[in-house]
Amino acid sequence: MTRGTTRSPQQDRSRATRQRLLDATIDVLAADGWAACSVGVVATRAGVSRGAAQHHFPTREDLITAALEHAFELLTERAAEEANRLPQGERRIEVAVSTAVEFYTGVEFKAALQVWCAAASDQALKELILPLEGRFGVAAHRMTVQMLGVDDSDPRIHRLVQATLDFARGLGLADTLSDDSARRKQVVATWAQVLRESLS
Repeated sequence: MTRGTTRSPQQDRSRATRQRLLDATIDVLAADGWAACSVGVVATRAGVSRGAAQHHFPTREDLITAALEHAFELLTERAAEEANRLPQGERRIEVAVSTAVEFYTGVEFKAALQVWCAAASDQALKELILPLEGRFGVAAHRMTVQMLGVDDSDPRIHRLVQATLDFARGLGLADTLSDDSARRKQVVATWAQVLRESLS
């Protein structure tokens, strides 16, 4: 075998440990909030030693930043998969809007929201998070355009896509305190109808 074409068991274990830590960070942030999300708590949730956690992520900021990058990658990959499965015809818009809303009501968004709120009053954290949030915003816009099947070069359509993302984000915020799914379904159907009429 040529050098570099295979991974050692130790490399596989290291990657698996890193993955567990990232997943655990997202879970802790979403369920318990920013204040509870220390390296020690995450290590316990991931089932690894604190030393192993700090080997991968020396500081809390390293861990949080990597976890957000991981969350955004998951959301982007999932959006791409969903875009390829959307139905054609009139139902496409409603399913696309519903899919966008699902991303903003999922655990990854809830985790990111905790970090964004903390960053609002922490300049150093804000400087770390803003570039990530910007990249995610661009990716979310691109994926929404793809799901809706529209031409984003039209400024009016561009604004409608942005409004859809703002709408989805707002519903995600409403979902953080209580289960808003019954009302949310009706609101999604209404916005999809508005979009359908605006895009036709």
